[in-house]
Amino acid sequence: MILVTGGAGFIGSHLCERLLERGEEVLCLDNFSDYYDPALKEENLRGLLGDERFHLVRGDILDRALLEDLFRRYRVRRVVHLAAIAGVRASLEDPVRYVRVDVEGTVNLLEVAKGRVEQFIFGSSSSVYGSRAHGPFREDDLADAPLSPYATAKRAGELYCRTYQMLYGVPVTVLRFFTVYGPRQRPDMAIRKFASLMLRGEPLPIYGDGSSLRDYTYIDDCVEGIMAALERPFPFEVFNLGSGRTVPLMRVVELLAEALGIEPRIEHLPEQPGDVPVTFADISKARDLLGYRPRTPLEEGIRRFVQWLRRRSP
Repeated sequence: MILVTGGAGFIGSHLCERLLERGEEVLCLDNFSDYYDPALKEENLRGLLGDERFHLVRGDILDRALLEDLFRRYRVRRVVHLAAIAGVRASLEDPVRYVRVDVEGTVNLLEVAKGRVEQFIFGSSSSVYGSRAHGPFREDDLADAPLSPYATAKRAGELYCRTYQMLYGVPVTVLRFFTVYGPRQRPDMAIRKFASLMLRGEPLPIYGDGSSLRDYTYIDDCVEGIMAALERPFPFEVFNLGSGRTVPLMRVVELLAEALGIEPRIEHLPEQPGDVPVTFADISKARDLLGYRPRTPLEEGIRRFVQWLRRRSP
């Protein structure tokens, strides 16, 4: 059985679907946090609840007793740990919450998993690379300090994973996600936020001049990267999961406008603390060791996302 924490979220729900398609038995743990509307997470799982191989537990990774009970009741052999409080800007307002959930919660899970699991996959973030003017970013190049409490918490989670591998033999694969987007994307993330604002005729808040570069990764490619990691366990490895291509923010706005058929209204605002000028994944290691091959260009991914968004209310 595979435990997916945060399994009702954006990436987690897609991963649970893919695992069930492959015939796996899935234990989904999610606390349906109020970071954004829990009803959206309920919607994410609507098509999975009737599958007898899918087990949903509503609970928190901060609840150590619950975790112990789950590992006693279910034969968990692999863990994909995606549960976290995300968001760079939100972390500036409440750093302590990020330490509690993203660090303490990860250590709780590692503590319960040690000696019990064959594989532990930790969902990390491109934000751990900090601010730099150029890329691509290699997994072994972390010269710059993280710029936000969220990024620092994710880096701390990586370090705890490494410690538990060295001291207790927990086999860990760290996956650093680069700006994942697509159907079910969180409403606070740029692509969904901008599309929803455009559909409502409201202006788009652009921090800075819109020239910031991001490595956008379509959800299907991200999930295939996780699946590849599940098929190839290591004692300890770190992999970037991105597209290997950077796109300026204003180009994303243009693509959304084309797909929606709406002329955007732009509101330029000052740059925000914690934002970085570029994220850019060197995916050569994931390609060589995992067989990772992202296949969805941004232009196609945005078309698919808009088709999904139009089928529901923004």
